[in-house]
Amino acid sequence: MLSKRIHNLFLISVVLFIAHGLEEYFTGFYNVDTIFKFIFQVFENMSIPQATFLLFQIMLWILLIISYLLIFKKDWILVLLTIPALVFIFEIHHLVKVVIGWEYYPGSIVAIFFPILGFFYWKELIKLYKAKNK
Repeated sequence: MLSKRIHNLFLISVVLFIAHGLEEYFTGFYNVDTIFKFIFQVFENMSIPQATFLLFQIMLWILLIISYLLIFKKDWILVLLTIPALVFIFEIHHLVKVVIGWEYYPGSIVAIFFPILGFFYWKELIKLYKAKNK
């Protein structure tokens, strides 16, 4: 059984990820980030409708796979909860870019909160993994 604490931390992370995504969108992150450009380069030569359709399909497939895992493979819930925990670590790259460039980098204001939330989230997640393995 999951703890109330992980529920609350996950909910806070959802709000934080939405705020972070909005900050990235409104500050043009997609125009400057090399990681984003590398991952989504496959969409560059597509028309907007084609790229939108393909991205929608991929997101739908991911939603369906995750739904299946949550409905029929309840043991997967801790694995799925690990995904945002890993993203918390990855998002530190915003702060690294700020330190290296010594200037604002798109997404870095909200990214300040990822290490803080990530610390408590990882702490609770590790506790849940240990309880599961007892």
